[in-house]
Amino acid sequence: MVVWKRAFDVASASLLLVACAPLLAVAAIAIYIDMGRPIFFVQKRAGRHGRPFRILKLRTLCAKEDDKESAPPSPILDATAVGRVLRRWAIDELPQLWNVLRGDMNIVGPRPVLLPEARGYDDRQRNRLTVRPGLTGWAQIHGRNALPWHERVELDLWYVNHATVWTDLKILLYTPVVLLAGTGVVGPGTQDPSTDEVRSQSTSKSISAESVSEA
Repeated sequence: MVVWKRAFDVASASLLLVACAPLLAVAAIAIYIDMGRPIFFVQKRAGRHGRPFRILKLRTLCAKEDDKESAPPSPILDATAVGRVLRRWAIDELPQLWNVLRGDMNIVGPRPVLLPEARGYDDRQRNRLTVRPGLTGWAQIHGRNALPWHERVELDLWYVNHATVWTDLKILLYTPVVLLAGTGVVGPGTQDPSTDEVRSQSTSKSISAESVSEA
């Protein structure tokens, strides 16, 4: 599956980058008019086995963002009008297709988390980092940011333990449905937790594997 998945990712990311180039150009112009430079937002995230990489996104917040390890200080509601549109339709995530081509990410996999969150994982939660992060994943089609962080981690752990070609296809089929519905754009999972928050809750917050696997 690994060879198939990588071949699929490279082919899909290449085609999507070409197809989305006009949309990205329009979005970049809108960001420049609305907020000025920089157009892109670069930030360190935890990749496979916790190795840091720089994730690429379109800028959506008015305050200047940088590549610090901590989360941006402004929540999603502080995004500009253009930024809210980009986030609503996940257009700000499209530059991560370049991360896929670089081998930092997969098309399907757990969403890449901030380094402080990854540092707080216990041994079981650390299994979430045994695969490359993805543009979309099991947690994204089951609530996205409407779920608290610990539930998203449990969903991602289920995916890591049950990943198949068919699971990936199911995620890819459901992702446009979730995107069109606009569910989970804002919620308790919008802001990633700190290392201490993860450690304090990791042993007390969980959901059953049975409930995780239900679609």
